[in-house]
Amino acid sequence: MAADAFFRSRLPRLTLTPGHGCLLLGLVVTALVVAHLEATLGLAQGLMALWRLPDATAAGLVLHAAWWPRLAMSLLAGGGLALAGVLMQQVLRNPLAAPTTLGVASGANLALMAASLMAPGLLALGREWVALAGGGLAMGLVFLLAWRRGLSPVVVVLGGLVVNLYLGALGMVLLLFHQEALKGLLIWGAGSLAQNGWHDAAFLAPRLALGAMLAAWLLRPLSLLELDEAGARSLGVSLKHLRLAGLGLAVFITGCIVSVVGIIGFIGLAAPNIVRLAGARRLGPRLVWSTLLGALLLAVTDLLLQRVSGFLPTMIPTGAITAALGAPLLLWLIPRLRLGGNAPPREARTIGHRHPAPRRLVMLLSAALIALACIALLSGQGADGWQWASIGNGDLLQWRLPRLLAAASCGLMLAIAGTLIQRLTANPMASPEVLGISGGSAIALIGAIFLLPAPDNLTLVAIGTAGALASLAILVAINRKSGFQPERLLLTGVAITALFDAVKSVVLAGGDPRGQQVIAWLSGSTYYVDLGSALIVAGASLLLTLAAAPFTRWLDILPLGGATASALGIGVHRSRLVLLLLIALLTATATLVVGPLSFIGLLAPHMARLMGFTRARAHLAGAALTGALLMVLADWLGRQLMFPQEIPAGLVASLLGGAYFMWGLGRR
Repeated sequence: MAADAFFRSRLPRLTLTPGHGCLLLGLVVTALVVAHLEATLGLAQGLMALWRLPDATAAGLVLHAAWWPRLAMSLLAGGGLALAGVLMQQVLRNPLAAPTTLGVASGANLALMAASLMAPGLLALGREWVALAGGGLAMGLVFLLAWRRGLSPVVVVLGGLVVNLYLGALGMVLLLFHQEALKGLLIWGAGSLAQNGWHDAAFLAPRLALGAMLAAWLLRPLSLLELDEAGARSLGVSLKHLRLAGLGLAVFITGCIVSVVGIIGFIGLAAPNIVRLAGARRLGPRLVWSTLLGALLLAVTDLLLQRVSGFLPTMIPTGAITAALGAPLLLWLIPRLRLGGNAPPREARTIGHRHPAPRRLVMLLSAALIALACIALLSGQGADGWQWASIGNGDLLQWRLPRLLAAASCGLMLAIAGTLIQRLTANPMASPEVLGISGGSAIALIGAIFLLPAPDNLTLVAIGTAGALASLAILVAINRKSGFQPERLLLTGVAITALFDAVKSVVLAGGDPRGQQVIAWLSGSTYYVDLGSALIVAGASLLLTLAAAPFTRWLDILPLGGATASALGIGVHRSRLVLLLLIALLTATATLVVGPLSFIGLLAPHMARLMGFTRARAHLAGAALTGALLMVLADWLGRQLMFPQEIPAGLVASLLGGAYFMWGLGRR
């Protein structure tokens, strides 16, 4: 051992600098380009096809009008997204900031979808301005939510994640009602770099050049943001105007890119953090190296995808692949990022006070649930307007009762899962949706739908539980040493959710008929639930609720920390493992019915806290009743708001819950 240490100390240390990384990727890009040109038209003729159209050969035409423009677009889009990511991270002093994590890309995408449907004349004025307006509004919303907290990294990322999910739910609503009109936008929205000429590259290049020049002009003022606010003000810097300029420039760059190629995931988050880890500390080198690295990362990804696309049964958008490759990269980066101290997090204070009579409040919630259930069963719109059904009506058992049971049961299970994971991690921002547990379960279920011939419900529950457990295992493995810091937990959830988004994009863009089934399931519709399935889900929810009841003592003590829990006689590792397994079962069973987009697991525990439920037993009961109430209300409103068309219960719950949570986050 001593000899090994001696020789290791004498050997030169090999460190990978940003320049080395860019050089390595540049060589890979060059090798892939040369190999493709040699295989198609020859190196000399292939290079000539970059400047002019060669003789009338199919290969030459493809190179000149499609392949070279696509390579140029990948370099431009990757470099621009990385540049926007550096600007956002510098302005917010937050390594988690990026166009995708802060909702800018989703806002731009939603604005373009809405303009295509409702005001196509706006697109004639310039797609980038429509995308810029949508991205700016999304960024402004995130900024507004985090303003009272001093742009805290946790609040900024949580606000961005909630805005992303909320805008995604709105986009899913548009997609459900206008599937044919937006069919072509599915591939584009997933990040397609396919080109049929040089017009898109000619459109994007001058705008990115302008953005790069403005970033260079703001370089010195933006460097002052690395100081504290008092130091920056003493130098005469207007922080408000400087932040507005930096974020406005980042939104402009992102909007231009999204308007041309759609959403490209993770380049804007991964490239700046890789460069920072490689040793680029000052803003100037980070801007340069991140832009180069982002361009090369996207180019390598797209070139490799083109080489294997001939062996795939369907076309896969590049944006989905960057998210699929970027998510493991981000998971690898999370333990290496400096996001604060290593002390375990304390449970954050919540709004509200302890209710003096929680049992009476539980009875009131139960009465409200019964009353709402009666309204949902007996009232609704029909061909002749509002109608009230009689108890003996056969339609109640055939149509309304199964949906009522499924919605209430899934709301109850998601609420209990959210309460368990919040108390287990002492983190009130945790939930199955935000931490990626629902996303992991959804990935497994989508795989089962496409890979298995005819899976039954029991098989789907088992596969969904395995996916949820895999997500939980990743969360525990990455965050255990850091004491489950909120920043790292949230960023892990961002990575898992992005992986789910990549799988969803591939499925929806592939044109498979089963994609319509996936869309209906993702939106959280209870339309296809029959009475037998509803009774099974209701029975499972009751059993899992009863299984959670004996663990209330653990849930009261575990938030106090591992040392305190061990001193009070609780086996910390065993208790955490049992609770995580229960969370996985609850999440998988609920996700199987209402999809992964609901906010119930995040919202219901907070609403129960607001009403005064503080002890674990009362908190579980209050959250369960609140979750069931919300889902029954969402299902009933979804049937009535746009009758005879329906908005799925999961989407209505997302819209209601997301609006409430953003309101609560902004006022705290």
